[in-house]
Amino acid sequence: MIKPMFKALALSSALLAAGMSQAADVTLKFGHPAAEDNIWHKAALKFKEVAEAESEGRIEVKLYPSSQLGKELDVINSIQLGTADMTMTGESLQNWAPKAALLAVPYAFTSSEQLKSAVEGEVGEEIEAQIKQRTGLQPIAWFERGPRHLTSNKPITEPSDLEGMKLRVPNVPLFVKAWDKLGAKPIPMSFSEVFTSLQQNTIDGQENPLSLIKSASFYEVQDYVNLTGHVRSWIYVVISANKLNSMPADLREIVLDAAAQMQSYEHEMFAADEAALRSDLEARGMEFVEPNIEAFQEKVKAAVQESLTPEQLELLNKI
Repeated sequence: MIKPMFKALALSSALLAAGMSQAADVTLKFGHPAAEDNIWHKAALKFKEVAEAESEGRIEVKLYPSSQLGKELDVINSIQLGTADMTMTGESLQNWAPKAALLAVPYAFTSSEQLKSAVEGEVGEEIEAQIKQRTGLQPIAWFERGPRHLTSNKPITEPSDLEGMKLRVPNVPLFVKAWDKLGAKPIPMSFSEVFTSLQQNTIDGQENPLSLIKSASFYEVQDYVNLTGHVRSWIYVVISANKLNSMPADLREIVLDAAAQMQSYEHEMFAADEAALRSDLEARGMEFVEPNIEAFQEKVKAAVQESLTPEQLELLNKI
């Protein structure tokens, strides 16, 4: 009986000598919707790199890009149940925290600078506090999303150019109402159906950030990108508050530092990525149009006023 024990000890020593590390004190399962070539995933890789290096292996970060852990709401539910730990999420949080609706209100923001000021100021503090209180999730970083723009097969410079235009929109009541006020005929539709519908002229246009316009190959069936910039928004990287609070204080600080570095890294990439996306789409034949933004803003106001609750409107007025 003694010899097998000595063999086991020798094998254990050999494995350690070969550089095999022991199990981490904390494992973070981080699922998100972005593909591996997206800057959000590159930022998540930065978080993993910093957290694991600064903790000397006591923290292990397991990344699950491309919705491997499920859709956005599925991952949020998994975090609340304790079977996942981190994700990226935005206005979907309004299902629990109504103030999160401000993450995607048409023309709430008209520049990156204005958005940053709100997210990092009183407005952001109020939204984050409600998210933490009502969801059990703690925002630890935020990323700006590319503005949503309108694509079409004719240039759109004024709201009047939208008259009768069949436009695909996500199934978001505020989006439907906003485009209706602008004069279009908004049609809620699954994103997976959009390309074929454009190809078959079932719809005339759609609206999305440049990243999705490129990845969905809309340049094959649309000629113009009209720079309406009608929704500027952001997403949060969130972690289970229970998970974070259960960590030793030193590891908690490492997670927060890694999140800060991840955020800075993503912000550095964002502007260059938007410029590269535009250049790529232009090279593929799309023409970029500068619409009358003030006219669009004015016509959308009524839809926003009618759609938001008094609590949400109060927060919007602080922006």
